[in-house]
Amino acid sequence: MNTLVRVEKLTKVYKTGEVTFDALKGVSLDISAGDFIAVMGHSGSGKSTLLHLVGGLDQPTGGQIRVNGKMLNAMDETALAKFRRSHIGFIFQFFNLIDNLTVQANIELPALLVSKKNKNAIRDRSTRLLERLGIISQANKHPWELSGGQQQRVAIARSLINTPTLLLADEPTGNLDSSSGQEVLDIMTEFNEQGQTILMVTHDPVAAAKAKQVLFIHDGLLVDCMSGGDAKRIAQRITDLK
Repeated sequence: MNTLVRVEKLTKVYKTGEVTFDALKGVSLDISAGDFIAVMGHSGSGKSTLLHLVGGLDQPTGGQIRVNGKMLNAMDETALAKFRRSHIGFIFQFFNLIDNLTVQANIELPALLVSKKNKNAIRDRSTRLLERLGIISQANKHPWELSGGQQQRVAIARSLINTPTLLLADEPTGNLDSSSGQEVLDIMTEFNEQGQTILMVTHDPVAAAKAKQVLFIHDGLLVDCMSGGDAKRIAQRITDLK
């Protein structure tokens, strides 16, 4: 399959005064188009750092990151911002919706930042996403009027408005009850089955089990991988990493 993401010998060092912390220690991995990969690890293991680097939200200390053939660590901030808007969708634990915008305006904002010339096409796509995610009746409401599960659906629609090459999800069910979380996972699985490439960070074995492959990170190193599907087996592997 087509290699969509290639991470080679990735390192990230954080410095606070004279204290340094090695968040990543030479991580390498490939993600193929159509993959659904979950990354698991205990708090401080480096999983969110990896996600942020792959998404171009931060720069590595060493190593290389290629997404869709483009080397992210060779780009300046302006080029990175343009690349993120056009090629990468983000789903966060806390939704990050703008309260004074309607649901539909929240979804359309990333597309309008790319191009304000295609407002009719953007409105058509946002409407289709609202319908597909079962929240078309919420289009003119504001985020604070919605449940947590509904807000995360809005966030998913927003992440997909620019038809991203890669969808990154950082604890997408972490702020939801089990029922709403399951609905969000089912939506992500559906989009993956239709070809969307997904890299997801999660602490939840049930969420990780939805992925095709689960990677385990410990003390900044990728230490294991296994197929998804079995939450109990995944949970046991995380326990073994303590």
